[in-house]
Amino acid sequence: MRPDDWHLTEDVDAFLARAGDFLRSRPDLHTMALTVTETLRAHGPGAYGAGAPLFGCLEESGEVRAAFHRRPGGLLSPTVLTPEQAGALAARLAGLGHVLPGVSAEQHSAAAFAEAWRRHTGAASAPRAQRVRLHRLGTPVPPDPHPEGRARAAGERDHAHVVRWCRAFAADVREDFPADPGAWAGTRFAAKRFTFWETPDGTPVSLAGATPVVAGHVRVDPVHTPAPLRGRGYAGAVTTAVGRAALAAGAHTVVLFADPANPTSTALYRRIGYDPVAEFTVHDFT
Repeated sequence: MRPDDWHLTEDVDAFLARAGDFLRSRPDLHTMALTVTETLRAHGPGAYGAGAPLFGCLEESGEVRAAFHRRPGGLLSPTVLTPEQAGALAARLAGLGHVLPGVSAEQHSAAAFAEAWRRHTGAASAPRAQRVRLHRLGTPVPPDPHPEGRARAAGERDHAHVVRWCRAFAADVREDFPADPGAWAGTRFAAKRFTFWETPDGTPVSLAGATPVVAGHVRVDPVHTPAPLRGRGYAGAVTTAVGRAALAAGAHTVVLFADPANPTSTALYRRIGYDPVAEFTVHDFT
C-alpha cells in the first residue's frame, strides 16, 4: 500500500490509533464519527447489529487528512472531502467490491462522493430532500421569556416516558423506531442521558437527550416537545439546561443538528446561543 492512500480496517481501535487525533481536532464536524466509535469501543462490534463496521483514513505526507466510518449495512459517513479525496475513496471501495446504499456527509462532500461513485460503479444517486444543519454552542443565552419550572434528569422510573417521547420525535422527523420495547437497547437513543423540563407542579413538558462527553464534546439529541405544548419556551429551556450541564461536566464543545427548513427551531437555537457550522445531506444510491 502506498503511504499516501486510504487505509481501511474493521478494527475500531486500529482506526482510532491512526485517525483519533484528526477526529478530535474538530469534534463539532466529526461528532458522528466520535460517538459511533465510542459506542463500538464501549459495547463491542455488535453494538449496531450483525456484521462488521468499516473504517478508513486518508494519509498524505504522514498526516491524516480525511476519514470515514460505516456501520454494518449502513451509509458511508466520511468527514469533509475534496473532490480528489472523494474520487480516490470511491475508486478504492469500488475496486474492493463494496456495495453502498448511500452516503451521509457535509453537503458538498456528499455530492462529490456521489458523483465519484457514479463514475466508478455506474450507480445513480438521489439527494434526499431533508437536510440537517450542524450548530455549535457559543455563549449560552437563556430563552426570553423564560418559562416557569425546572430541569430534571430522567431516571429509571422515567424510562417508559422517555421511550414514548423518543418514538414521537422519530415520527416527527420520519425516522424509523422499533415497535418492540425490547429493541430499545439497539437504538441510537439508548446510550444517551435525558433531561425533562418540568412545570412548577412537576409535569414534564419537554425532553432533551445528550451523548456522553467524548473528546471534550457533547451532542444534544433529540429535543422533543409534544405538539400541544409547543410555542411556550419549553424546548429552549431544556436545551439550554442540557448545554449548561454539558459545559459544567467538562465539555468544551456542544453541538446539535436541526432542520434548516424549520424556521421555528432554527430561530430558537440562534437565540439561545447556537451558531451554524455546516449543512449535511444524504445521497441514496440506486
